[in-house]
Amino acid sequence: MRMVKLIWSNPLAFFGHNSPTYSNIKKMRTLLLILVIPVLFFSCSGNNENENNPRKVRLLSEDWKFYLGEPEGAEVKSFDDRQWRTLDIPHDWSIEGEFDENHPATVGGGALPGGVGWYRKYFKLSAADSAKLFTVIFDGVYRNSEVWINGHFLGNRPNGYISFQYDLTPHLGFGEEPNVLAVKVNNSPQPNSRWYSGSGIYRNVWLESTEKIYVEKNETFITTPEVSTERAIVNIKAKLRNATKQEGNIKYAIEVKKQASSEGLIYSHELVLGENSTEGVDINIKVPSPALWSVEDPNLYQATISMYAEGELVDKTSNTFGIRYFDFDPEKGFFLNGKPMKIKGVCNHHDLGSLGAAINTRALRRQLEIMQEMGANAIRTTHNPPAPELLDLCDEMGFLVMDEMFDMWKKGKTEFDYSLNWDKWHVKDLQDFIKRDRNHPSIIIWSVGNEIPEQWDEAGKTIATELAAVVRELDTTRAITVACNPPSPENTIAQSGALDLIGYNYALDLYENFPEVFPGKCFIATETTSALATRGYYDMPSDTVQRWPVRWDIPFTQGNPDNTVSAYDHVSTPWGATHEEVLKVIMKHDYLSGMFVWTGFDYLGEPTPYSWPSRSSFFGIVDLAGFPKDTYYLYKSLWAEDPVLHIYPHWNWSEGDSVDIWAYATADEVELFLNGKSLGKKEKEGDELHLMWKVPFEKGTITAKSAVDGKELVKELKTAEKPHKINLEADRGTIQADGVDLSFVTVTVVDSAGTIHPQAHHQVSFELEGPGKIVGVDNGNPNSHESFKGKTIKAFYGKCLVVIQSTGEAGTVKLVANSDGLEDGELVINVK
Repeated sequence: MRMVKLIWSNPLAFFGHNSPTYSNIKKMRTLLLILVIPVLFFSCSGNNENENNPRKVRLLSEDWKFYLGEPEGAEVKSFDDRQWRTLDIPHDWSIEGEFDENHPATVGGGALPGGVGWYRKYFKLSAADSAKLFTVIFDGVYRNSEVWINGHFLGNRPNGYISFQYDLTPHLGFGEEPNVLAVKVNNSPQPNSRWYSGSGIYRNVWLESTEKIYVEKNETFITTPEVSTERAIVNIKAKLRNATKQEGNIKYAIEVKKQASSEGLIYSHELVLGENSTEGVDINIKVPSPALWSVEDPNLYQATISMYAEGELVDKTSNTFGIRYFDFDPEKGFFLNGKPMKIKGVCNHHDLGSLGAAINTRALRRQLEIMQEMGANAIRTTHNPPAPELLDLCDEMGFLVMDEMFDMWKKGKTEFDYSLNWDKWHVKDLQDFIKRDRNHPSIIIWSVGNEIPEQWDEAGKTIATELAAVVRELDTTRAITVACNPPSPENTIAQSGALDLIGYNYALDLYENFPEVFPGKCFIATETTSALATRGYYDMPSDTVQRWPVRWDIPFTQGNPDNTVSAYDHVSTPWGATHEEVLKVIMKHDYLSGMFVWTGFDYLGEPTPYSWPSRSSFFGIVDLAGFPKDTYYLYKSLWAEDPVLHIYPHWNWSEGDSVDIWAYATADEVELFLNGKSLGKKEKEGDELHLMWKVPFEKGTITAKSAVDGKELVKELKTAEKPHKINLEADRGTIQADGVDLSFVTVTVVDSAGTIHPQAHHQVSFELEGPGKIVGVDNGNPNSHESFKGKTIKAFYGKCLVVIQSTGEAGTVKLVANSDGLEDGELVINVK
């Protein structure tokens, strides 16, 4: 009721009017009595929105029929699919296949199969809903999808990453007779991607129903044109639709409130909607003392639009947004809410390791948690529209986002890629991409291209100008960039004037010349580093940087015979640099607004610097299984708030070996000990980011000590004895009984004292009892050909991973891990 009193005291001022005369206030109070106060009371009364909302959204995830192949007539409703496999989506059939260098996707695409697959879904609709409108929404299908409902063709969508929807209404049946949704997915023409794509309906599918008077989907746009700590102006644009054959008197109310709050600010209005017509809404609402969205405190708001016809609620839809402001300055870099901030970002592909491309919110959250613990504050969605769930998580957790649309334009990079669909689809895909994502406060940059071949001819200027115009027609609140390699004065995309940010892929030696080459322009390192490492493997000496002149599609014989790369930060591609080399430059100048490291995680495909038998990348700061490599702690020592002390490598060597010990530390000074004897203190000099000692191996314990703000930090490395047992550690000991939630279990081979054995490569098998199932196994080895969907995996430098998914039942899951010669490991996971 406090909000009611606030509105009643001066309704005109509340809604932004500047003439609060008694006559006008009296008129407004009359309108409030009739319309707004009842709406506000209803909004704050605690009623369940889903129960009272005519708009229904249903997740179509369970009990799909699937067939890998090309059966004739599978689009027909009466087709006999009883012998097909029954499964839940999201689903990626490629990840279930065997690795083979002869698959047409090539090793660059992950050496896994593509092909053609069919999905069929049966669903019933109540006769009481026969007057409603029904839409099916696909968050992403890879690739070349064709969709039918009850045998009626709805359309096709070549792009494998874009979200799209179809109107089902004219072709539906109601009552006991089920409807049949049929989807053909054609990922047979390959190669069509430079990395692992996955195959199938790998993102969520939704069935949405509305009355014939409704708010149009993806046409609501929320901006904050004025923001301060005292107040914010929230601008809301929407489109209201009357799909009936008669004119209607419509009332609508827009409520803005902080997420999870019981009180909100409400604007209300009446209008007449003609038959089969659409009306635009454009209103401002003042929010006093707004809670700003930031990476440290990601406050979120919700804007809810309710529509009434003849006094009855006919639609209600909500959009989450944030109140924040940001700016890129040519001299001082990036500012968020008026505060200078380095963008500390990573590039990530869309696969989820052993889960493949099939989206899972918990798996996405785990990736972001690992990056956030490292200190990262930004994600680049390389090189395609991401799953909507990723953006929701970035909003919630406080990540900045560079949202990227295209990896190529008209000129292709592989034989069957999106360039073949460019002319017909690029405008529609870009419009749908911007409309879907533009309310996310996490997004600060739109990228409309990555390493585009047209950057070296006149087409680059023309197409960049066209794409920027499409974006600005739909959103002028974010910066536009293209990831150029490099953006020299001859680069036609950089010349075009279409970009708000000049995006640099690599070209580290050009960063410090940026103000002279592009005076008055703003900088972003769209892609950096391309350093290489195998977790747990080390070559010495480590004090020389190696630039391996390699590409995965060229035979390579200069590396290690087992396709490993040293995990010291001293190996990179010829076009890239080590992690330290890039960080030193980025930290040096304010005008360098930030960076996106290639990559946060290893990913399937593109196994630079090797080719077969390698099948996944070596670029990640974290390996494919989610285990950090040593350079993770370099970033953490620079980016995270908590003090860090990390030393490596392990301490299992041969007598007489001279071992390079590296330390990453928040402190400038570190002292090293061997079996209690000091090896001396070392202090960082100049721009050094690590410290190093050369230590003759002696069995026992290496200890490092440092101090931060008077608090001592200690890190030990112990020589492991003979492998003795298996340790199991779950990232979450309790998961939800929803058939979706996951627990990621780290499997470690240890000696009798519990010390990890860094050379252990035991074959580990898993058994599971209770309401759960094994959905993935991995070890982070880029060269392994073991199935991700098996129940056994070989440990890799002492570690491997098993992923447990709940079923629909509550209870207790018991996991047992065993290996010849080792004591079993056991773990209990609660499912609630």
